[in-house]
Parts: sequence; C-alpha cells; structure tokens
Amino acid sequence: MAVDLAPELLEILACPNCHASLAVDHEAEELVCTDPACGLAYPVRDQIPVLLVDEARRPAES
Repeated sequence: MAVDLAPELLEILACPNCHASLAVDHEAEELVCTDPACGLAYPVRDQIPVLLVDEARRPAES
C-alpha cells in the first residue's frame, strides 16, 4: 500500500531531528528527510506518520 497523505500535511511536516522537509518514499512506506546530512526515514503506519527520532532509521539500513 502506498503512502497517501494530504499534500497540505506534507507541506507542514518537517524532520524532527533537523527540521528539513520530508519526501515520500512510497515503496518503503516512509517519509525521508531531504537533508543529506540527516537522511532519517520515518515509518508511516496505517497512513499515520510516526515522526519519532527513536523510530527512524537511516535509509541504508535494512
């Protein structure tokens, strides 16, 4: 299932770690930080973004 979040929501969401914008990764069902220095990926569960640094992973991790 692809991530289906309202565009208005995506405009205001930011990475809780570095405050950069987030991009949707539909395949991994995640929101990924657009700052290359940060790059954390936050899961989206049941169409709800889990924006907790403790729940995030680096995209290179499995």
